[in-house]
Amino acid sequence: MKNLSIAITLVITLIVSGCEKSPLPSTTESSTTEPVKNVTTETPNTATIVITPGAEAQKKAQEAFLLAEPGDIIEFAEGKFEFDSPLSLIDVANVTIRGKGMEQTILNFSKFQDGKGGEGIKVKADQFTIEDLTIEDTPGDAIKLQDCNGLTMRRIRTWWTNGPSSENGAYGLYPVLSNNVLIEDCVAECASDAGIYVGQSKQIIVRNCITEKNVAGIEIENCIGADVYDNVSKNNTGGILVFSLPGLTIKNGADCRVFNNTITANNHENFAKEGAMVATVPSGTGLMIMANDRVEAFGNTFDGNAGAGCLIVSFLTTQRQFDDAQYDPYPEAISIKNNTFKNGGSDPQGDQFKMFTDATGQNLPDIVYDGILNQTKLVDGKLPDDLGVSIIENGEATFVNLDLGTLFAGGQPNMTTDITGFTNPLPPVKTVTIDGVK
Repeated sequence: MKNLSIAITLVITLIVSGCEKSPLPSTTESSTTEPVKNVTTETPNTATIVITPGAEAQKKAQEAFLLAEPGDIIEFAEGKFEFDSPLSLIDVANVTIRGKGMEQTILNFSKFQDGKGGEGIKVKADQFTIEDLTIEDTPGDAIKLQDCNGLTMRRIRTWWTNGPSSENGAYGLYPVLSNNVLIEDCVAECASDAGIYVGQSKQIIVRNCITEKNVAGIEIENCIGADVYDNVSKNNTGGILVFSLPGLTIKNGADCRVFNNTITANNHENFAKEGAMVATVPSGTGLMIMANDRVEAFGNTFDGNAGAGCLIVSFLTTQRQFDDAQYDPYPEAISIKNNTFKNGGSDPQGDQFKMFTDATGQNLPDIVYDGILNQTKLVDGKLPDDLGVSIIENGEATFVNLDLGTLFAGGQPNMTTDITGFTNPLPPVKTVTIDGVK
């Protein structure tokens, strides 16, 4: 409970400024200094606070976020809202932010003032839900959620109206260091890093979303337990990324399933900010798996990705230095099974890919493996089957092992399209479960 004197002062301000409570228990003006509660809700001790467009909307919204109590609903009415500073919700559990629909409720942050941060909405709260609105033109991330347990983002659109640009915010939907994350039926466009990014989190579901014109459509980074399915990722630089990077709190991502997604024509030029890790993602990439363990990709459709439909690499491929003794830079136990590949590999970007196409005169194969192995885990010159790459039942999909480890050591790589040794099945990755989510 907030300090009583502060709460009373702020609540009086809220009531005087005209922040609506809907519906009211009576038609008479309340004389109490407590928020008027919605007595028709299933939880009668909570408030529904309605914000309408207009000159006072920012003040009312900020007060509503500040005064929120557990169980409250903050509802933005239909219309366009303009903000010049962020909206923040800190340490108040079980709050819902909602609009009237992605097309009906628009929160615009293009008038952001210098020195007021960059995110549009910032949340550090458990059991948080945001749904049915658009967040646009933030200087930084559209919505950042950190250190949360129980997050739902549903029917949210994030985008930058000027189109793809390195000046856009890095992330659209951005939960990090959180548990039990559900992102569904969302749309993310034009982010200079990732439209949907989930980092250093556990138990994640990303489903039924559309990502377009981002550097990365969907990125799962250093996460434990993620199901990414039934999404459409198109016209990004890279469609879906599953990464583990050094120097982070959660060291090594694992147990990710990527399935039943449509990953189409991710051939957009890379417009990431200089130095960003995603600046290394080659245009034309469908699915990129870097240094993660136990990743299972199945039932996906890859169509028209001009580079690698599926790219499996070690972090060492980036040739960046790192100082993290607990970090494992190698991908292990990667299963690519029962996917459909078509119309790919026609215009790969990057010297490592062109090394193959120049030597063979062929398109880049659908599935590309860098071939860099952890020498300390080899048994009789190869990885044990349970740590290897498994590529089975992908129809007419083509494959190449680029043998980049030899290249980086100064030798002549033995590039091969022989899939022998990559057909041992792996056990399935465990399904992600979140309480209350079907």
